[in-house]
Amino acid sequence: MIRRVPVRRGRSSGMGGRLMIAIILAVIAVAGYYLGTREEYNPITEENQRIGLTVQEEIALGLQSAPQMAQEFGGLYPDERVQARIDAIGKRLVDSSQASETEYPFEFHVLADDQTINAFALPGGQIFITIALLNRLQTEGEVAGVLGHEIGHVVGRHSAEQIAKSQLIQGLAGAAGAGLYDPENPQSATAAQIALVVGNMINMKYGRDDELQSDRLGVRFLADAGYDPRALIRVMEVLAGAGGGSGAPEFMSTHPNPGNRIEEIERAIDAEFPNGVPDGLEAMLPKRLLMMVAI
Repeated sequence: MIRRVPVRRGRSSGMGGRLMIAIILAVIAVAGYYLGTREEYNPITEENQRIGLTVQEEIALGLQSAPQMAQEFGGLYPDERVQARIDAIGKRLVDSSQASETEYPFEFHVLADDQTINAFALPGGQIFITIALLNRLQTEGEVAGVLGHEIGHVVGRHSAEQIAKSQLIQGLAGAAGAGLYDPENPQSATAAQIALVVGNMINMKYGRDDELQSDRLGVRFLADAGYDPRALIRVMEVLAGAGGGSGAPEFMSTHPNPGNRIEEIERAIDAEFPNGVPDGLEAMLPKRLLMMVAI
């Protein structure tokens, strides 16, 4: 009599099945990224980018999101004099730089939030700055530095690029999590979570690169508009003083440490002005004299 010995296949076959699912999910994520995006040359950043949105789609997305974003920061600041001054500074930056060669209908908004020190750009040219940040800036050049940086995000098409990249990274992280997770091994849940964290950190790295690129573009746009680009260094000092450089380590933040950004800005200034920043550029005109904000 031949005794049949049962073959245990549960664990190995389960692992093989999870691996196959992970591979399929990874292939879907990569295929979706390349089929759903196109490579475009950006003449302002002088880089090739994979973009999934058209310029018109970026504009529509920004316009659609702007009211909600304003509401989250207490609505728009009611002083029309302040808004008019921000509009004038923003227009000067756009009209004198490569930003004027794009299709983006730039609009600048002052937010009523007097506690949150922040400025940001939505896709398509909607740019916001809180009154809390404005109250900490001392010169028109510093205000221009903030707006120039945000203009850099728009013309760099960072939002459109990030949307495409984040979908890819999330898909790959999900595939890794599916491959690592074993319901019979509780410790595998930790490994799956680590895969997701790594995916998020990769996305944050992309964010830091965009911030540094926007700083470099901000230097160029400030100089084009006749502002002293060193005003952007003062903006970084303001952010550092407000706690922008404290808290979580830099690699866990979408924004680089202000100290590191200052070094990049100084290098960008040296590249733009190898013989030194020329005299006559605006930097130190107090905002009080420009009817900016009554503190």
